[in-house]
Amino acid sequence: MNPGTPAFEMPDHIVEIDDLHVSYGDVTALESVSLALEANKIYGLIGRNGSGKTSLLSVLAAFRRADAGRVRVEGRDPYEDADAVSRICLIRESGDLPAAKIRQILGLVRELRPEWDEELAEHLLERFNLPRNRNVSKLSRGMKSALGCVVGLASRAPLTMFDESYLGMDAPSRYIFIEELLRDYVEHPRTFIVSTHLVEEFGRLFEEVLIVDKGRLIVHDTVDALRERGVSISGPAELVDRFKLGLEVLGEQTLGPTKQITVYCHPGDDLRRQAKAAGLELGTLPLQDLFVHLTTREDS
Repeated sequence: MNPGTPAFEMPDHIVEIDDLHVSYGDVTALESVSLALEANKIYGLIGRNGSGKTSLLSVLAAFRRADAGRVRVEGRDPYEDADAVSRICLIRESGDLPAAKIRQILGLVRELRPEWDEELAEHLLERFNLPRNRNVSKLSRGMKSALGCVVGLASRAPLTMFDESYLGMDAPSRYIFIEELLRDYVEHPRTFIVSTHLVEEFGRLFEEVLIVDKGRLIVHDTVDALRERGVSISGPAELVDRFKLGLEVLGEQTLGPTKQITVYCHPGDDLRRQAKAAGLELGTLPLQDLFVHLTTREDS
């Protein structure tokens, strides 16, 4: 830390965003986004292509300035604050890796990341079968993705973000990434934000989920609460149509005389009793199905 730079004092929330706006010319990427994230949790950032996920992470990592709004990481605006940025790590799908040998890249990162763990980096290189003397230009897409994940985990930054950075990996490598992230998180708690389309595969990582749609934050809740709120109701179409009045319906399917609707609600005991009395069946939705319904409804 530079002389005279104030020490980091951890606020109540590691990330605080108020009324964030980001635009690219005439295109609005983020609009009126506000959120607060507690430290030492794993967050899932979910959204369709072009929803604003990458823009949000880029602002947090100080890759670009917000057009309007307030952004704080550990109580400080990270933009043009080198000390703040040294405690933030964003690994993007592209990897942002120079054309150099793996050992040279790790040596450079070691100088930039005050929390860097060389032993962890060596362990991860072995797990992903990455040769230290291989040039990045000679790596497959999957190996480049794995190297990005090595850098992200071994940096041990208090705020570590992965933006679809594992997409080039095959399934076994993705499982290694999930396993190693969880293992190191338990031993060295810090804040992770993982942006993903593979909701079911990565869902077991998440404690809380952020869903972004068309530049707006539409959901911020715990995984358990979200799973409870996605409810399917099925039975005779006429009964389902009467029962759904007053509920937030996300989708409907009809097969002959039978209809199934998907609703977004808190299914308390009263709702369950009413459904049973009406001869209807209640079920729960997988997290990925709920995400699809929330981001494809007409008013989303």
